[in-house]
Amino acid sequence: MDSTPAIRARGITKSFGEVVALDGVDLDITEGQVHGLVGPNGAGKTTLLGLFLGLAVPDGGVLEILGSPVRRTLALPDGVAGFVDGPGLYPSLTARRNLAAQASLRGDDPGGIDDALAQVGLTDVADDRVRGFSLGMRQRLGLAAALLTKPRLLVLDEPANGLDPAGARHVHRVLIDLAAHGTSVILSSHRMDDLAALCSEVTLLAHGRVVFSGPVSKLAAETGELDYRVRTSDPDAARRIAAGTPDVRLLPDDDLRRRQDAGALLVRGGVPALDDLVAQLVGSGVAVRELAPVVAPLEAAFLALTETPPDDDRDNR
Repeated sequence: MDSTPAIRARGITKSFGEVVALDGVDLDITEGQVHGLVGPNGAGKTTLLGLFLGLAVPDGGVLEILGSPVRRTLALPDGVAGFVDGPGLYPSLTARRNLAAQASLRGDDPGGIDDALAQVGLTDVADDRVRGFSLGMRQRLGLAAALLTKPRLLVLDEPANGLDPAGARHVHRVLIDLAAHGTSVILSSHRMDDLAALCSEVTLLAHGRVVFSGPVSKLAAETGELDYRVRTSDPDAARRIAAGTPDVRLLPDDDLRRRQDAGALLVRGGVPALDDLVAQLVGSGVAVRELAPVVAPLEAAFLALTETPPDDDRDNR
């Protein structure tokens, strides 16, 4: 049986004076998945996340959150938690007292504070004042505050901002585990590696409109030709073979020379053409030691879909 979407949006519009932030947004987000929201600065991401958190209401369209229509009032929908533009914290209080204060304000049970701190890896600094926390630690504390409510929908704006690799992995595990247990997670990020690692589906916004929404694998597959770095056991032979492979183009390797990587090749082609190149290299006795996209497929798709200029009728908005 089909479950109720965590988010259902049809024709959502939102303007701030003459600025059109959202222009007819249609969106469905399935329950129990991590869904990425991405787009260039000014695309409407923060505005859309604010609608989900009850910080603003749409000017037009229909928005349903966890099966309930959003009313024309500013209020956090039941079952929803998260933050936009960073979590709201009290710098003079400790991490533990921050969570206790927020639980008290919301009327939540404070009994889960230690568990929430442990989930985000802040147990050792639970009694330290937040004014001394790094940006990444504040992000994790904001996530802990959201987890206290045991949300059915978690909305996060750049949750990995300021995190070192270990902290990012920790947060990733938390979000994946939440989704595995039925919580829907919506996150915005400028980091394509985060989206590729975390998200089942992504939505790309550009100029307030949805330009893609669907599985990450489909987005990456629609990228088309990519630039690849190829490192082999015989660069000269590899260059000759690549030059003779249909639908594969050799690219200038000035960038490789600058990085003192003159033994590698830069080539451009689609996945089938690159498969053919590899087969020909191996068949000719040339070992392939590295074949990697210069720009990750998800990032390439993002650039291709969001660099399109807005329609002429929107240029003055």
